[in-house]
Amino acid sequence: MSEGLAITFEVLSDTRNESAIRALLPALDSSRETIQLGVLTTLLARRSFLGGREILRRLDTMPASWKAILRRRHGQLGAVLRDSILGTDPHLFKNACNAAVWFREYDLIPTLLSALEDLDNDQPDLLAETLSDLVNQLYEELEGRRSPLDMRDPKLVRRYVLESLERSVKRFEKHQRREILNAFLLLAGHGNSAMTWILQNPHHTVYRETAELLCESLYEGHMRLLISFLDQSRPPPALLAAIARRTDRIFIEALLARIGLEPPATIRANLKRISSFAFIEGDEMLTLLRRFGGKQQGAIVELAMASGIPRPQAFKVVEGLLKYGKPEGRRQAAAVLAKFNGVEANALALQALDDVDPIVQANIIRHLRRRRIPGVLARLVDLVDSPHDTVRYAVRESLGDFSFERYLNSFEMLDEDLQRNTGMLVKKIDPETLPLLKGELLSPIRSHRLRGLDVVRTIDLAEPLEDLIIALLQDEDHIVRSEAAATLALCTTLASHEALQKATEDSSTAVREAALKSLNEHSQFVR
Repeated sequence: MSEGLAITFEVLSDTRNESAIRALLPALDSSRETIQLGVLTTLLARRSFLGGREILRRLDTMPASWKAILRRRHGQLGAVLRDSILGTDPHLFKNACNAAVWFREYDLIPTLLSALEDLDNDQPDLLAETLSDLVNQLYEELEGRRSPLDMRDPKLVRRYVLESLERSVKRFEKHQRREILNAFLLLAGHGNSAMTWILQNPHHTVYRETAELLCESLYEGHMRLLISFLDQSRPPPALLAAIARRTDRIFIEALLARIGLEPPATIRANLKRISSFAFIEGDEMLTLLRRFGGKQQGAIVELAMASGIPRPQAFKVVEGLLKYGKPEGRRQAAAVLAKFNGVEANALALQALDDVDPIVQANIIRHLRRRRIPGVLARLVDLVDSPHDTVRYAVRESLGDFSFERYLNSFEMLDEDLQRNTGMLVKKIDPETLPLLKGELLSPIRSHRLRGLDVVRTIDLAEPLEDLIIALLQDEDHIVRSEAAATLALCTTLASHEALQKATEDSSTAVREAALKSLNEHSQFVR
């Protein structure tokens, strides 16, 4: 722009003579872009209502360079936009609605509401669309998915907008504009004063409309609002019913994310009040459940168990996911299967014991033994040798009564067959068997050392304890030395053979005889 032209625009910006406006307006359509932009900037600086109307009139044909300037100074068109939205000029009305959305003029929402509440307005669709677009943009700013155009805090803007929406919602019975209710619900939370008013009036039209809208809406904000009522101590039954009726995947995924694998007590209490969920009913239930991810399947299990749906229906959910679910779903189903008894549950537990996932196996093992299924003890003992730590730990936890300490304390009260059979189980199940038996052989109490040697022979643990047994050939008590010599018959190493040969020179006849007997058994096995 030339210096002379710049001075001219500066003078026209500052002069109080309104004739300057009339001189500037024709130049808006100049063929020279420099002049157009200079006139645009000057009119905005003068905050001329007439100039603003002419700028707005050209909004739908303006070049990109105009939009860049208006985006920075759009606030100077506020009065013109309000007047055009409420006015009768259809072209200005349309451009004003478009400008409101382009420049995110949230301050125009009260004006849009007034126009939309006017039942004689002949442009309700565009008004509703503009309101919806503005509220959606504000919602995205609040969620951090869209950056604000100006420096205003979206939370403060939300507070201002909600005040207007609340007043309009309370006049719902007069205007019946569902678009207004839709906008309000997108920004409001369940603690909002107008929301409280709605929920306290179950016979009011707006209450029924709210429940229906929340049952159908695909807006994220609406779904989050509906789900948030699960966190209230006593949410309205109509809203719980709305949650139960929804079958759309987007909503179900949001619901499952809120429930998770450990639902809070308040959510559990509210789920218990729901006696059916449409998405886990019918012949297509299993097909639908298999479409969800593993964590979501796990949450479905929790929902089924926490809710008030019939137990047979809950079992079908658990059964379906345990058989066909993803690992996380099968794991959760395996854990809650503990709450079901009977032939079907027992058969399902045995089937799940062969699952490829070790956590599923472990979750089944923890409640398998109490089912008293014939042959299950043998299955559990076999799993002690599982290659997976989690399975082995679960088995030992389940067979905790087969502890070596308990076995040792009752050893002398058992008959020989029980000593052998129970001991062999304990040896396999309890990893503390060998350490505790070592302690028994090293005990300062003579009867404990003798019992330890007896247990060693009973459950075939002579070889790993050979060094301790050989050491007992030097025990001060000749009976202990004799029992040690007898026990070494089970060891076929050169070390035990040499120790037994020395024992044949023991001062005790009983020890010498026991050593000779063991050597006789050694003769063909020494290596």
